[in-house]
Amino acid sequence: MRTVIIGAGIAGLAAAVRLAAQGHEVVVFESEEGPGGKLSEFPLGDYRFDLGPSLFTMPQYVDELFELAGEKPRDHFSYQRLPIVCNYFWEDGTRIHAHAAKEDFAKEVEEVLDVPANRITRILADAEKKYHVSGRTFLEKSLHKLSTWTNLEVLKALFKIPQLDLFRSMDAVHRRQLQHPKLVQLFNRFATYNGSNPYKAPGLLTIIPHFEHHFGAYLPDGGMYSISQSVYDLACRQGVKFHFNTKVDEILVSNGSANGVRTGNETHAFDQVVSNMDVFFTYRKLLPQQRQPERILAQQKSTSALIFYWGIKKTFPALNCHNILFSEDYPAEFAAMERGEMSNDPTVYINKTSHLVPGDAPEGCENWFVMINAPCDAGQDWQLLQQQTRERTIAKINNILGEDIEPLIEEEWVMTPPVIQTKTGSHLGSLYGTSSNSKMAAFMRHPNFSHRISNLFFVGGSVHPGGGIPLCLLSAKIMSEMVDNSH
Repeated sequence: MRTVIIGAGIAGLAAAVRLAAQGHEVVVFESEEGPGGKLSEFPLGDYRFDLGPSLFTMPQYVDELFELAGEKPRDHFSYQRLPIVCNYFWEDGTRIHAHAAKEDFAKEVEEVLDVPANRITRILADAEKKYHVSGRTFLEKSLHKLSTWTNLEVLKALFKIPQLDLFRSMDAVHRRQLQHPKLVQLFNRFATYNGSNPYKAPGLLTIIPHFEHHFGAYLPDGGMYSISQSVYDLACRQGVKFHFNTKVDEILVSNGSANGVRTGNETHAFDQVVSNMDVFFTYRKLLPQQRQPERILAQQKSTSALIFYWGIKKTFPALNCHNILFSEDYPAEFAAMERGEMSNDPTVYINKTSHLVPGDAPEGCENWFVMINAPCDAGQDWQLLQQQTRERTIAKINNILGEDIEPLIEEEWVMTPPVIQTKTGSHLGSLYGTSSNSKMAAFMRHPNFSHRISNLFFVGGSVHPGGGIPLCLLSAKIMSEMVDNSH
């Protein structure tokens, strides 16, 4: 069985490994010069930066790829668990260290906010319960196959839907269970993990903290790019053939079946086609003559981001690997994004891998990945918004850290939503494909296969089960089981 994969993002790489393990002859075409997609890296002066995702959870999904190939994961890919998941800062001087251990996290909250520790342990227990009820159904199986809904395990889960808070917003669940405004804000921010609005997203998304405080948050040795690099190396060892700097221009369809691709003036015959390209551009650019799933393609997109990559010529011990500097008015921040605007008081996320990977910055310096949530590109004046947001971001950091950081920025590069679209192929700069602001969002994403074109499959953050590294890896798993069962 000859299978082509369009795109060497993490989902495409995982798909290549899985299909090769199933005996397929796999060829991957990638328009960029190397693998990784959003999960790639670049140098900036003497600093190294990961381009995109900065948080690594559910490492078992990467380990599983090596095990499928008969290899020991630790021989090729290592990572360390973070004892503190994130440091949280407010401008009134409040600081919380979110310890990975639930009991330590709960104790910290009790000491800092004078909130009973059992509120934390209860909400994390609730997240765990929701994960066990729904996780395997909504994340690890196709929601678009009848066989899923006739599965006994899934049928049992359906009877427990009232426990999943599908009809309450994340914010409503958190206000009921946590009560303290700062704690509600802290837990509401988990909506941003898939580019959603906590005041609209269903309460089911309150399962997200379970990924960090049960399965753990990690940093791979060598930084996030080592995830895609190690999976790429694994695929190569399995005989997968990669063609970089090679843009696919068309998916070939004959008699209702995908049977190859065209790159420039060359056509390549295959038995099956897997697209790791954003589903919007897969249809618009590679399948322009085919019927378009307009309803799916028109769905609201997830948020985008303004990302400042700063080489900072000083160290800041107050900052950990992951840091959140909160806005004073969280609802107003998300309301601004709903209007397609940037907030006047943005929440600032700072990631620095040099905290644990010394080679990522010169001695006495740090590599800051500074991300501010942004609306998708709708033709805004991003040059102006970038300038305004930079000023507001620096002002917030200065206020919280008590030092003027602008003179310390010796290297800088910026990604706006239009640049994100150009660089990563994400429609409108959306970081996570379709938003999860609807209670039916999980069911409305594009499936991992085509209903109309046989032998055509989809993986990546723009299709089921969604964006983020773990879900992209699961999209490859779901797809590979379909391909395996379709012949």
